[in-house]
Amino acid sequence: MKSFTYVITDKEGIHARPAGLVVAEAKKFASAITIENKGKKADLKRIFGVMSLCVKNGEEVVITCDGADEETASAAVEKVFKENL
Repeated sequence: MKSFTYVITDKEGIHARPAGLVVAEAKKFASAITIENKGKKADLKRIFGVMSLCVKNGEEVVITCDGADEETASAAVEKVFKENL
């Protein structure tokens, strides 16, 4: 299992456009990938789950990748977060 934390810097938090980009990247991998915020978890491969967390600017999320390609998945998803959120 590989995880990382990220503080959202987008002034609008996690909204539809960047959520779509993150979900699209996560779907490329076989590993189970979850996002957690304030004790709630969602599947990072499902946009409605990600949006349901209502993550705001300045909040910290924990991304966890678990599976055969977890190292690659974690690095790729973290890159998308850094570039878009």
